[in-house]
Amino acid sequence: MDTYIDPTRERFGAFRAMDREGPIHMLNLVRLREQAAYSDGRAATGEEAYEAYGRESGPVFRRLGGRIVFAGGFEFMLIGPEDERWDRVFVAEYPSIDAFVAMVKDPDYRKAVEHRQAAVLTSRLIRLEPMKPGAGFGEAT
Repeated sequence: MDTYIDPTRERFGAFRAMDREGPIHMLNLVRLREQAAYSDGRAATGEEAYEAYGRESGPVFRRLGGRIVFAGGFEFMLIGPEDERWDRVFVAEYPSIDAFVAMVKDPDYRKAVEHRQAAVLTSRLIRLEPMKPGAGFGEAT
């Protein structure tokens, strides 16, 4: 399994260059390690480390206008690699790209990221443009 934990400098630059007005949604797919991998060797499960990330990053996320607009529990892969599973699936909304960037640069958030880095085995962070859903599959305005 490929490991994706943090964005590269190039991908983050491309993300920022796609500036537009309005909110952004970020689809988060997260697979946790059984045991967290802290650089200082402290013992914790991936679940415990990710919970610490949530507790410490949450105040910054909310202060900048972030909110969770969808959260769900992974059950079954119908289409896709059968061995792929996700421990956390959620969509976070930010009022703007600037709010997301401000969060990433916030000193308290940067401290909290150590827990995420220790907890996560692999992840996907997919930027989405919010749209109003239509009546059928593939319909949106």
